[in-house]
Amino acid sequence: MKILLIGSGGREHALAWKIAASPLVTRLWCAPGNAGIAADAECVALDITDHAAVIAFCRQNAVEFVVVGPDAPIAAGMVDDLNAAGFKAFGPTQAAGRLESSKNFTKALCRANNIPTAAYEHFRDAAAARDHIRKQGAPIVVKADGLAAGKGVVVAMTEQKALAAVDMMFGGGLGASGTEVVIEEFMEGEEASFFALCDGEHALPLATAQDHKRAFDGDKGPNTGGMGAYSPAPVMTDAMCTRVMDEMVKPTLRAMKEMGCPYKGVLFAGVMITKDGPKLVEYNARFGDPETQVLMLRLMSDIVPALIASADGQLKNFSLRWYDETALTVIMATKGYPGDYGKGFVIEGLDEAARIEGVEIFHAGTKSGDGRILSNGGRVLNVCATGKSVTQAQQRAYAAVDRIKWPEGFCRRDIGWQAIEREKAKG
Repeated sequence: MKILLIGSGGREHALAWKIAASPLVTRLWCAPGNAGIAADAECVALDITDHAAVIAFCRQNAVEFVVVGPDAPIAAGMVDDLNAAGFKAFGPTQAAGRLESSKNFTKALCRANNIPTAAYEHFRDAAAARDHIRKQGAPIVVKADGLAAGKGVVVAMTEQKALAAVDMMFGGGLGASGTEVVIEEFMEGEEASFFALCDGEHALPLATAQDHKRAFDGDKGPNTGGMGAYSPAPVMTDAMCTRVMDEMVKPTLRAMKEMGCPYKGVLFAGVMITKDGPKLVEYNARFGDPETQVLMLRLMSDIVPALIASADGQLKNFSLRWYDETALTVIMATKGYPGDYGKGFVIEGLDEAARIEGVEIFHAGTKSGDGRILSNGGRVLNVCATGKSVTQAQQRAYAAVDRIKWPEGFCRRDIGWQAIEREKAKG
């Protein structure tokens, strides 16, 4: 089978690595890819915002299946255009993808279908949003309605910070994504990531994970696209997973089908485990990054038939097998991220780092230059490891990090801390 994967980040490298391992695959391309993906797929310099160019490539190369990785192409209707051209694609349509591309759409759907989530209000006017914040007080959460590369959410612990977030968003700081905002109550609890493959009607739960959003140790600093993750997430017990499926995922699939835009693809629910039970933080209409990296390491089954079954509406009797081992990933980012950062810095020691038992390194923002690996983004490397426990996986991952020579990079040193505290408590 000839497959084209769309994207260039760590998520796509993990998907490429897993897809390439399938005996069903005869050829795998990735557009545009990165320096690490080039080891698992043939990278092609396609402009993925040019859907006509992507379709032309699929025609010229007899591509049989397209896997769309990032959120932006989904929001731009790439799956719709591929389907209209006669190509099978994994991912939701533009209308179904509103679960991620519009916070207000999702909150309204939750309200209409009694899906547990934070209380909220929606604003198109900065003055009204500021009045609401002054009335509600802090802590409070300000979210841009549209896609903002993981930077459109401000958890404001003070009223002043919330007001500044409103001014930034309505002032054009996030472009068109911030022309509308959703302001939510602050939820207390532990957050986890829940994934389910969906075929428009049926959902197949995947393994759970826990992300680390803040830039610095101790969950300090600004929100990022994610600085590390591990799987499974101990807070997501079997009972909790059942509740998320019954109270969130299944009602959402029913509602989307009734609206005439059935959801196919992976549905990623950010879940807050509160004292009142699980509540939806937000939906994403694609695999998470960096959660995909740890999920792919734990997935025992061939991923390709599962992706095809999702696109074909055939998940009803489908199942997947998972390794019991824990997987953990540490994101190495360029200093300055999530703010301004430089590019083109030389990275060395990757081969030596990858020789540590249980370690796999996925590239996110890299490129090749003069035979060397260069940084080419904010989040640059995903240093992953598996182990019999979170503690062992963490030790292996950081041993690998310490072999990588990249003075311009940084990482958190506490990925997995909540699970490790649980392991210590168990003795």
